[in-house]
Amino acid sequence: MNIRSLTRGDGVVIGAAVLLFVASFFDNYSINGIPDSYDLPNLWNSGPVLFSVVLAGIIGAALVVVSRGLPQAPKVAGLELRQFGVAFTVFAAWSALGNIFDPSGGYDNVGDSSNAPDAGAGLILALIATLVLAGAAVATPLVPALQAGLVPAPKPQAPQPYGAQPPAGYGYPGAPQPSSFGGQPQPGQPGQPGGQPFGGQPGPAQPASADFSPFWFAVPVPRPLYAEDGAPTPIAELAPGTWYLAVEQGAQGLVAQTQDGRRGVLRDASGIQRG
Repeated sequence: MNIRSLTRGDGVVIGAAVLLFVASFFDNYSINGIPDSYDLPNLWNSGPVLFSVVLAGIIGAALVVVSRGLPQAPKVAGLELRQFGVAFTVFAAWSALGNIFDPSGGYDNVGDSSNAPDAGAGLILALIATLVLAGAAVATPLVPALQAGLVPAPKPQAPQPYGAQPPAGYGYPGAPQPSSFGGQPQPGQPGQPGGQPFGGQPGPAQPASADFSPFWFAVPVPRPLYAEDGAPTPIAELAPGTWYLAVEQGAQGLVAQTQDGRRGVLRDASGIQRG
């Protein structure tokens, strides 16, 4: 999974899930008047708390984060994977709240309830973790600040001096472009000289169009890339922190090329960073 596709909201979800896992090793109950040497059970020793709070919250966080790194999240019963994850996190927070109010599970309603156990440190931390977890999962698509990339996009490299070779690789400004058959570079691509015709004499570069020059860009948040035939289903997702090549301005939006050579239309080009 590309870590640059994660947002700040996903980072909060991951942090809350880690806190929930740590809280699961603390006491489930707190009983006044017992010796300090008495070993109280933790959240792993309570089946209802383990399944409805700890595992539900961690599974929900995993679904939310994993769905972000997939080009197209799969659907289960008509719902996207992220929606299932959000539902799990909300259920975990609701269950944690119920266990705070009644940590003994109804035991205090039998006989003398004066010495009934209270919520332990584990339950209290679990409630805090699940509330943060559910809040971040629900608010990320709604709050622009949480939609920003977790890892900032790298800055475009400085121009190479004359005669210097650009670094190898694809996905950033200054990277060499794929060569055509026979090893000769294709004319008209950014960062490459014009193609060599027969006889070894350099030829002029051919621009993509009279009023458009290809350029590198990065997206601020994950953006879907659609097919050029106008199909409603995305063919890929552009991730923050990766440089893509804009090859032309189409009628539906900016036509971009991914690292594996696929072309598609970026319908929402707002806030992109040009290289």
